[in-house]
Amino acid sequence: MPKQRTIDLARRDQREGKSASTQAGEFVREEIELLRKGAHGVRSTKQAIAIGLSKARRAGVKLPPPKAGKASEKTREKARRDLEKARQGGGQPVSRKRSRATLDALKRESRAPASKTALAKQSRAVARQRTPAERSASAQKAARTRASRSH
Repeated sequence: MPKQRTIDLARRDQREGKSASTQAGEFVREEIELLRKGAHGVRSTKQAIAIGLSKARRAGVKLPPPKAGKASEKTREKARRDLEKARQGGGQPVSRKRSRATLDALKRESRAPASKTALAKQSRAVARQRTPAERSASAQKAARTRASRSH
Protein backbone atom coordinates (compact mmCIF):
# COMPACT_ATOMS: atom_id res chain seq x y z
CA MET A 1 0.00 0.00 0.00
CA PRO A 2 1.57 3.31 -1.06
CA LYS A 3 1.95 6.13 1.46
CA GLN A 4 -0.61 8.94 1.28
CA ARG A 5 2.24 11.40 0.60
CA THR A 6 3.20 9.47 -2.54
CA ILE A 7 -0.40 9.50 -3.79
CA ASP A 8 -0.64 13.26 -3.09
CA LEU A 9 2.61 13.94 -4.99
CA ALA A 10 1.36 11.91 -7.98
CA ARG A 11 -1.96 13.79 -7.96
CA ARG A 12 -0.09 17.10 -7.88
CA ASP A 13 1.92 15.98 -10.92
CA GLN A 14 -1.38 15.13 -12.64
CA ARG A 15 -2.83 18.59 -11.88
CA GLU A 16 0.34 20.18 -13.28
CA GLY A 17 -0.27 18.33 -16.57
CA LYS A 18 2.70 16.01 -16.27
CA SER A 19 2.76 12.66 -18.04
CA ALA A 20 1.49 9.42 -16.49
CA SER A 21 5.06 8.09 -16.34
CA THR A 22 6.11 11.15 -14.29
CA GLN A 23 3.19 10.55 -11.92
CA ALA A 24 4.19 6.87 -11.67
CA GLY A 25 7.76 7.96 -10.92
CA GLU A 26 6.64 8.97 -7.43
CA PHE A 27 5.63 5.36 -6.73
CA VAL A 28 8.89 4.02 -8.17
CA ARG A 29 10.81 6.47 -5.95
CA GLU A 30 8.88 5.23 -2.90
CA GLU A 31 9.69 1.61 -3.82
CA ILE A 32 13.41 2.40 -4.10
CA GLU A 33 13.28 4.06 -0.66
CA LEU A 34 11.63 0.93 0.80
CA LEU A 35 14.37 -1.23 -0.70
CA ARG A 36 17.12 0.99 0.69
CA LYS A 37 15.54 0.89 4.15
CA GLY A 38 15.55 -2.90 3.91
CA ALA A 39 11.78 -3.53 3.87
CA HIS A 40 12.41 -6.19 1.22
CA GLY A 41 14.70 -6.96 -1.71
CA VAL A 42 14.39 -7.60 -5.46
CA ARG A 43 16.14 -9.69 -8.11
CA SER A 44 16.85 -6.72 -10.34
CA THR A 45 16.42 -2.98 -10.74
CA LYS A 46 13.77 -3.71 -13.40
CA GLN A 47 11.73 -5.65 -10.82
CA ALA A 48 11.87 -2.72 -8.38
CA ILE A 49 10.61 -0.39 -11.11
CA ALA A 50 7.90 -2.88 -12.10
CA ILE A 51 6.62 -3.06 -8.51
CA GLY A 52 6.45 0.75 -8.37
CA LEU A 53 4.57 0.93 -11.70
CA SER A 54 2.12 -1.73 -10.51
CA LYS A 55 1.41 0.28 -7.34
CA ALA A 56 0.94 3.41 -9.45
CA ARG A 57 -1.60 1.74 -11.75
CA ARG A 58 -3.53 0.34 -8.78
CA ALA A 59 -3.54 3.81 -7.19
CA GLY A 60 -5.24 5.23 -10.29
CA VAL A 61 -2.39 6.58 -12.46
CA LYS A 62 -3.55 6.16 -16.07
CA LEU A 63 -0.34 4.49 -17.22
CA PRO A 64 -1.07 2.33 -20.28
CA PRO A 65 0.25 -1.24 -20.49
CA PRO A 66 3.43 -1.67 -22.55
CA LYS A 67 2.94 -2.06 -26.31
CA ALA A 68 3.10 -5.50 -27.93
CA GLY A 69 6.72 -6.54 -28.39
CA LYS A 70 8.00 -4.12 -25.74
CA ALA A 71 7.24 -6.48 -22.85
CA SER A 72 6.09 -10.05 -22.38
CA GLU A 73 2.41 -10.90 -22.70
CA LYS A 74 2.46 -11.84 -19.02
CA THR A 75 3.69 -8.34 -18.07
CA ARG A 76 1.13 -6.66 -20.33
CA GLU A 77 -1.67 -8.75 -18.80
CA LYS A 78 -0.55 -7.81 -15.27
CA ALA A 79 -0.60 -4.12 -16.24
CA ARG A 80 -4.15 -4.50 -17.63
CA ARG A 81 -5.24 -6.23 -14.40
CA ASP A 82 -3.72 -3.43 -12.29
CA LEU A 83 -5.59 -0.77 -14.30
CA GLU A 84 -8.82 -2.74 -13.96
CA LYS A 85 -8.27 -3.05 -10.21
CA ALA A 86 -7.95 0.74 -9.95
CA ARG A 87 -11.14 1.21 -11.97
CA GLN A 88 -13.06 -1.16 -9.69
CA GLY A 89 -11.72 0.51 -6.58
CA GLY A 90 -10.27 -2.47 -4.73
CA GLY A 91 -12.93 -5.13 -4.98
CA GLN A 92 -12.07 -8.53 -3.55
CA PRO A 93 -10.25 -8.91 -0.24
CA VAL A 94 -6.50 -9.53 -0.44
CA SER A 95 -5.29 -13.05 0.32
CA ARG A 96 -3.25 -12.85 3.54
CA LYS A 97 -1.39 -16.08 2.72
CA ARG A 98 -0.41 -14.89 -0.74
CA SER A 99 0.65 -11.45 0.52
CA ARG A 100 2.78 -13.03 3.24
CA ALA A 101 4.35 -15.51 0.80
CA THR A 102 5.21 -12.73 -1.68
CA LEU A 103 6.76 -10.54 1.00
CA ASP A 104 8.73 -13.47 2.46
CA ALA A 105 10.07 -14.29 -1.01
CA LEU A 106 11.09 -10.65 -1.59
CA LYS A 107 12.79 -10.49 1.81
CA ARG A 108 15.16 -13.24 0.68
CA GLU A 109 16.29 -11.15 -2.31
CA SER A 110 19.11 -8.61 -2.53
CA ARG A 111 18.92 -4.88 -1.76
CA ALA A 112 21.78 -4.12 -4.19
CA PRO A 113 19.51 -3.38 -7.20
CA ALA A 114 18.39 -0.20 -5.39
CA SER A 115 21.94 1.18 -5.19
CA LYS A 116 22.85 4.37 -7.02
CA THR A 117 25.19 2.51 -9.36
CA ALA A 118 22.56 -0.12 -10.26
CA LEU A 119 19.93 2.57 -10.94
CA ALA A 120 22.38 4.62 -13.02
CA LYS A 121 23.31 1.54 -15.05
CA GLN A 122 19.61 0.80 -15.68
CA SER A 123 18.92 4.42 -16.70
CA ARG A 124 21.80 4.45 -19.16
CA ALA A 125 20.74 1.12 -20.66
CA VAL A 126 17.18 2.38 -21.24
CA ALA A 127 18.39 5.73 -22.60
CA ARG A 128 20.61 3.94 -25.14
CA GLN A 129 17.54 2.22 -26.59
CA ARG A 130 15.83 5.53 -27.38
CA THR A 131 16.43 7.47 -30.58
CA PRO A 132 17.88 11.01 -30.45
CA ALA A 133 14.48 12.33 -31.62
CA GLU A 134 12.69 10.58 -28.74
CA ARG A 135 15.20 11.89 -26.22
CA SER A 136 14.85 15.41 -27.60
CA ALA A 137 11.04 15.33 -27.53
CA SER A 138 11.13 14.06 -23.96
CA ALA A 139 13.51 16.83 -22.88
CA GLN A 140 11.38 19.49 -24.57
CA LYS A 141 8.23 18.26 -22.83
CA ALA A 142 10.09 18.20 -19.50
CA ALA A 143 11.12 21.83 -20.04
CA ARG A 144 7.51 22.82 -20.84
CA THR A 145 6.00 21.13 -17.80
CA ARG A 146 8.82 21.82 -15.35
CA ALA A 147 7.68 23.62 -12.19
CA SER A 148 9.69 24.53 -9.14
CA ARG A 149 9.90 21.23 -7.25
CA SER A 150 9.29 21.81 -3.58
CA HIS A 151 9.80 18.34 -2.13
